[in-house]
Parts: sequence; structure tokens; C-alpha cells
Amino acid sequence: MTDYPIYRKLSNQKSFYRITSDTEFEEIQCIGTARIKAAFKAEKYPEFLRVKEMISCQPPFELSTEMEYSAQKGT
Repeated sequence: MTDYPIYRKLSNQKSFYRITSDTEFEEIQCIGTARIKAAFKAEKYPEFLRVKEMISCQPPFELSTEMEYSAQKGT
């Protein structure tokens, strides 16, 4: 059983994720100096696969921390 939330980021440091369940996550996208936050709920098979890849930390996803995620919200 997985303990949530789980934190991940893209290897290019442009997206940070807070995974709250097997099907839901929040994303903060970094575009220049702007930060865009969105919430997602997987409803289709490709979306479920994306969440699974994030959880298993397959490239291009990397480990992140709550501190790193929170720092993006405050920028």
C-alpha cells in the first residue's frame, strides 16, 4: 500500500507533482516566471498509465519533496 501524498518532478524542472491517490494529482507548471497550478483526475487508460509512471518514478519523472513542491507554489 502506498502512502500519499507522493512528490515527483520532471527531469527538466518545469513541472512538479503532488500525487494524492492512484488516480489524482496536482501539477505546478513553471513557464518563465509564471507558475500554473492544476488538478487532475485520471479517467482514461492513458491517464492511469501516466499516474502509474509518476508513482514508479520512471523517466522523465524524478523524486521530489514536499518542500520542493511548496517552494514552487510560493514563487
